Amino acid sequence: MAENAMQAMTRPVAQRQLQHVQLTVSDNGQVATITLNRPERKNPLTFDSYAELREFFRALQYASDIRAVILTGAGGNFCSGGDVFEIIEPLTKMAVPELLAFTRMTGDLVKAMRACPQPIIAALDGVTAGAGAILAMASDIRIATPRTKTAFLFTRVGLAGCDMGACSLLPRIIGQGRAAELLYSGRTMSAEEGERWGFHNAILEPDELLAEANRRADALASGPTFAHAMTKTMLQQEWNVSVEQAIEMEAQAQALCMGTQDFQRAFEAFAAKRPPVFEGN
Repeated sequence: MAENAMQAMTRPVAQRQLQHVQLTVSDNGQVATITLNRPERKNPLTFDSYAELREFFRALQYASDIRAVILTGAGGNFCSGGDVFEIIEPLTKMAVPELLAFTRMTGDLVKAMRACPQPIIAALDGVTAGAGAILAMASDIRIATPRTKTAFLFTRVGLAGCDMGACSLLPRIIGQGRAAELLYSGRTMSAEEGERWGFHNAILEPDELLAEANRRADALASGPTFAHAMTKTMLQQEWNVSVEQAIEMEAQAQALCMGTQDFQRAFEAFAAKRPPVFEGN
């Protein structure tokens, strides 16, 4: 009965058909790789790809198969932001209600990325600009190459730096002063700066980037899925509460994890002096 209820609440998403970005899934069906695949233009986003990504990350909240996600770009670049002719030019001709609908839709993509329980690893090479920098920022782990160049370009086109949650998320990653500098100036953050400031978790050579992303994703996918989801939830929710509230929230979260079979399996494996095998329940 409980199994039937779980099946009713969750669905596999590995076979989902995407038209505007590329989706590949690992052989074991647990790691999804999303590739922004317009390399001839440095992988810019369009209205359609924004919406498709939003819906995919929303679906991950109820996925029964995918345990980790890699987000990357094709052709030596990650993402150059919104397509100049397919997004920026049409925006200049819209009225404010239409513009607000667009900015809310793009913000919903970030919300969906933060709300999905799967850890997201951004594998960043080359240009990572504008909305591309936001997608990197909204991921959980970011690995880069020496040629990765990250820029929050919004002020360069007459817009505010407060786009898609940047004024909330970026200071928490690299600090208020550094975030303010990048968001006011729109200048490029080098890969070395990004690693030193905590934006990048590691810097790899370009031919090693995806292999390292897959290694990390496989490690996460083979771990305690429920516990990873709880960790991501707490990392998100505890930004806005007191230390006392955070400690109570973590007490409740950890008690829930202690009630899982994965916790029991880990103890039994430790007692038997063998590696644990987690099944996500």
